[in-house]
Amino acid sequence: MTVHPSLQTSIDAWTHSIDAISELVNPLAEREWNLATECPGWSVRDVVSHVIGLECEMLGDPRPIHTLPRDLFHVTNELSRYMEVQVDVRRCHTAPEMTSELEYTVIRRGRQLRNEKRAPDAMVRWPGGSEVTLGEALTRRVFDVWVHEQDLRRALNKPGNLDSPGAAITRDLLLSALPKVVAKDAGAAPQSAVVFDVNGPMEFMRTVRVDADGRGSIDGSVSLGPTATLSLDWETYVRLACGRVRPEAVSERLKIEGDQQLAEAILGHFAITP
Repeated sequence: MTVHPSLQTSIDAWTHSIDAISELVNPLAEREWNLATECPGWSVRDVVSHVIGLECEMLGDPRPIHTLPRDLFHVTNELSRYMEVQVDVRRCHTAPEMTSELEYTVIRRGRQLRNEKRAPDAMVRWPGGSEVTLGEALTRRVFDVWVHEQDLRRALNKPGNLDSPGAAITRDLLLSALPKVVAKDAGAAPQSAVVFDVNGPMEFMRTVRVDADGRGSIDGSVSLGPTATLSLDWETYVRLACGRVRPEAVSERLKIEGDQQLAEAILGHFAITP
């Protein structure tokens, strides 16, 4: 039995993004590992440490025994505290130590994925102790690795892969959150419709419709006379949805038509990552 066909797309996308991260960081000088990224409190080294740490956990490696400093302002809850352990334990690592551990982890994880024989609905352990299906776990890892690849690219001023396989999976995951953002979080009125017009390397238009009971749904059909339309480029969409920037910081890259108050409420709840 080989890898289930429905998992191959995620495995290929993960491989594409993790290889891109390796190519980005292998030639870096020691000082470049300390460059700040848009992840609060995290440098280039920290982002790579996070990626290594979570892939090690997916491999079943034991978590480091490590006490965090008390002055990490960006550690604000249990989830961020959990994630920070794999990061902080590597803050003293040199560039060669980082690249060699990344390479070794990618080799091990790639071998595990190539030999994966479980079905997509098999339950697997997720970092933090919960369980998710294997299919969902792979989708989440693609999302995480691709988003962090983009964090590194912006920090290093090396744009690219905004239309890669990982970008397509990220788009679908982010779009699946929009009905809740619009209908529940932003409180759009029943029978309203909000259009998201996204341009750039990943170009799409989606309409979120709120039914008479206040429930949201999303589709690709055009809405005539929507309540509000938000137009923006794909990279800005990702940065907002992943909590990398506040709406006011990218206002020149946003165009809002229709109900301004509703659009601002949507943007205020747009970030879906903690």
